[in-house]
Amino acid sequence: MKPFRRTQGRIAVLARPDVDTDQIVPKQFLKRIERTGFGEFLFYDWAKQPDFELNQPEAEGAVVLVTGRNFGCGSSREHAAWAIRDAGFEVVVAPSFGDIFRTNCLKTGLLPVVLPEEQVKALAAEGSGADLAVDLEAQTIGPYTFEFDPFERQRLLEGLDDVALTLRHDDEIAAFEAARPSPVDTHALR
Repeated sequence: MKPFRRTQGRIAVLARPDVDTDQIVPKQFLKRIERTGFGEFLFYDWAKQPDFELNQPEAEGAVVLVTGRNFGCGSSREHAAWAIRDAGFEVVVAPSFGDIFRTNCLKTGLLPVVLPEEQVKALAAEGSGADLAVDLEAQTIGPYTFEFDPFERQRLLEGLDDVALTLRHDDEIAAFEAARPSPVDTHALR
């Protein structure tokens, strides 16, 4: 996973509450096993509408998605975070997130920033295309500061997914395994 420290760029505003993971990436596109290629299916049904917010030219190339409350509610579909990331977004800002979606963001290197609703509305009022700086080290987004769990923050700053965290203890794991007899005879497997 790529480390995240800071980014600056355009915002795209999707000021809708309760956007569920099935709207983010519909179920018919969940057949892939790799983490890439889902961006083209992001908001697939909504994207067919010519007036859809992210179809507007000012939203093109945005790196920050400003959304409504309870974003990413619904099923535990990691593909939703993959699709957002694959579409070029690095940060999602909302007053609240679905718990599993937020966790999936962290596991894929997508920064989920929770701000009070009035601050999210102020960012949204600037409109898609506005420029915004997000700094995880300083925990700032534009003129606002945000809280972030120290462990989760460090994981993102260092680009550590679950496997990378485990591999930090590779020597200790190897020593533990070497000191314990195998519960299964593995001689036949050699």
